[in-house]
Amino acid sequence: STNIVMPLVSVITNIGMDHMNILGDTIEKIAIEKGGIIKKGIPVVIGETDKTTASIFELIGAAKQAPVYFADQRQYVAEWKYEHHKLMTGVDSQHHTDRTAYLLDLPGYYQTKNLLTVLAACTVLQENGWKLPESVIQSALRQVKKMTGLHGRWDIVHQHPTVILDVAHNEAGMQQVVEQLELTDYHDLHIILGMVKDKEIGKVLSLLPSSAHYYFTQADIPRALDANELREQAAAAGLRGKSFPDVNTTIKEVLAKAKPEDLILVCGSVFIVGEVNL
Repeated sequence: STNIVMPLVSVITNIGMDHMNILGDTIEKIAIEKGGIIKKGIPVVIGETDKTTASIFELIGAAKQAPVYFADQRQYVAEWKYEHHKLMTGVDSQHHTDRTAYLLDLPGYYQTKNLLTVLAACTVLQENGWKLPESVIQSALRQVKKMTGLHGRWDIVHQHPTVILDVAHNEAGMQQVVEQLELTDYHDLHIILGMVKDKEIGKVLSLLPSSAHYYFTQADIPRALDANELREQAAAAGLRGKSFPDVNTTIKEVLAKAKPEDLILVCGSVFIVGEVNL
């Protein structure tokens, strides 16, 4: 990893098999590369404890005299629910019985993992003398989209039928999306999928539900996987559908046929989501 700023706290979210041509072809190699952001004497928060990578981060931290904190060992999400496309959570400490409620404007359940990471980073800052009131943390979490411009993570952009954009493009990200689908109510599921050539296409396709209606498309970039080729690979994985030249043509066609209670998911590539015009 390359970074030029001196942080107050470093954060490593989770480690997945992506960008392997740059980061390495094993989880261990990727963890070592990601560990490059750890600075001498600067605390680092690890979002998720993983037996394969935990010791790697601990060794790097020890070598650089950087305290290592695992977010999911400090707190856990004890309860959660959706309300008006927002995520309401109750977070407990691993060492105390107090429960704190947090409301996020990011509705995906997988954001609970990111929430714990953020809270751990805030705690580390507080422990190092920063005045970071709980009210400020609460306010920021309620308006993440407004404050950061973050879009494309279980991003609900249309109602009746529901249209959701998600930039999941690798095995780990798509697994989270599939789990989120299992928590979501809808009549029929329509998946608009576009990917780039250098991803592990087969692993992503193997996760997707065969019961959905599929529409294969491509982004307007050189790296885009041809929609017809994606359709052929998907058919080999038991996912059948039509191919379309661009994502907005696809959405127009799906909206015309979908029922109000259906769910339309656009996913597979940051570039596909970025081209959506609704």
